[in-house]
Amino acid sequence: MTVKEQLTLVLKASRKLNLVSVEKINQVLHDVAAAAIDHSAFILQENTKDLSRMDPNDPKYDRLMLTEDRLLGISSDMVNVASLPSPLGRILSETSRPNGLHISKISVPFGVIGIIYEARPNVTFDVFSLCLKSGNSCVLKGGSDANHSNVAIVKVIQEVLRKHEMDENILSLLPNDRQATNELLHAHGLVDLIIPRGSQNLINFVRENSSIPVIETGAGICHTYFDEFGDTCKGRDIVYNAKTRRPSVCNALDCLIIHQTRLKDLPVITELLPQSRVVIFADEKAYHVLDGKYPAELLEHATEESFGTEFLSYKMSIKTVADLDEALDHIAQYSSKHSEAIVSGNQEVLEIFRKSVDAAAIYCNVSTAFTDGAQFGLEAEIGISTQKLHARGPMALEELTSYKWIVIGDGQIRAK
Repeated sequence: MTVKEQLTLVLKASRKLNLVSVEKINQVLHDVAAAAIDHSAFILQENTKDLSRMDPNDPKYDRLMLTEDRLLGISSDMVNVASLPSPLGRILSETSRPNGLHISKISVPFGVIGIIYEARPNVTFDVFSLCLKSGNSCVLKGGSDANHSNVAIVKVIQEVLRKHEMDENILSLLPNDRQATNELLHAHGLVDLIIPRGSQNLINFVRENSSIPVIETGAGICHTYFDEFGDTCKGRDIVYNAKTRRPSVCNALDCLIIHQTRLKDLPVITELLPQSRVVIFADEKAYHVLDGKYPAELLEHATEESFGTEFLSYKMSIKTVADLDEALDHIAQYSSKHSEAIVSGNQEVLEIFRKSVDAAAIYCNVSTAFTDGAQFGLEAEIGISTQKLHARGPMALEELTSYKWIVIGDGQIRAK
């Protein structure tokens, strides 16, 4: 089967999906959640094949890895999605015109959503559950690193769809080659939206080559600015959590910016990082302060490449600034507009930071690790949008819908 033929089947399936009841969709999600656990041995066996081909020191290794606990979490997330109100058919606005027309604006699915992602097989479950709940068919183009895992997961999900006598083509996995990616990016009339999830290189490639609308998600170059009025203990804990909770995810800290008057507190702010063997690339002022107070084998001089880098590992940079304006300039230059944080006890400074920084999520005295759909009360997400059109920040059910206008009358015609 060609890619075009495959996408045509997905489009036809999406039209049928519009007529499926919310109750049936929720039951399918519950059954897929149960199947993920029932077939965990098979899924983990296939995941092991993928892991065996990747260096454990690769930053993507942790993202690729599935475990019993992670499958339990994935299953729980799908049950949570099933429990959420349907985002479809909501009346966003309505009015009655003087000529008797009743006009309403209602939420509807996009139709067919294409997802291009790298070594994250959990995305396969996440995308399916969110797309199904929002009435969308989905086309998946996973990376070669996770091919065995993705094939296994799709097989499990499609088995449940057949059991419910639903068209299995509402979920489709494209061939694992570059040609399939190129065809997906130019599938006019067959695909309504492309969402890339992965590295900045992947996102750039999709944005530059797609002729279908794209919502950018994933890449996070995240900063935390420790202001002259910052609390040292709060800063220490926030920096440690943001950097080490899961360094391979997009909300992990990449650069600590510190006010020059607080350099003396830098050894305390960084004192927990050696527990996780975090390598620091420090500018000259910060290096001078940390030299002899931070493990020598983990301390390096920063270069220009140390800034504006999404490390996705136990590495981070430190930039010293003279004032808030310099911190804001540094963030503006290097941020990917994902998540940016400040540690300060000065309300005026906090307000300036909130208003000045251009990012999807702004944190005041909080770790950037909270940029996550579940943490925002959305239960699950399809990614973190770093752009401004349509969706920004965690993309959950509401962000996977569009709208259309319904006009009801009684024979009215327009005179002029």
